[in-house]
Amino acid sequence: MTDLSHVDESGSVRMVDVGGKPLSRRRAVARAELRMAPETARRLRELPKGDALATAQLAGIMAAKRTSELIPLCHPLPLTNIEVTLEVRGDGVEITATAETTAQTGVEMEALTAASVAALTIYDMAKAIDKEMAIAEVRLVEKTKEPV
Repeated sequence: MTDLSHVDESGSVRMVDVGGKPLSRRRAVARAELRMAPETARRLRELPKGDALATAQLAGIMAAKRTSELIPLCHPLPLTNIEVTLEVRGDGVEITATAETTAQTGVEMEALTAASVAALTIYDMAKAIDKEMAIAEVRLVEKTKEPV
């Protein structure tokens, strides 16, 4: 069980102690896909700028900032940058979320949370017209760490 970072030798969950680690510039990029009917994607593309996609972008940014409140063992991080982009394609939306910080621990949970919540937001806004939508392929695609 000690191979899991948030489990101690006795099997109890714990927050990882990062107090002795040096500060590093950290960046993580996550992606999520929301698969939908082509007609739903077309309707999303035709909405005026600032509607569903802008709402999902803001939701993702806000979620990244609150990750430590949503995932119990995550450290609160001073995020220095969060970007969420949404690209409507023929049969869905691809969401890319980038989170950056200078801290003692990684920022991948913030990027994953941003991508997931952005996908959930689009899902919520389009569920009335597409009952077959599916959030898929939520994944970390990049993680970097540089000394400061």
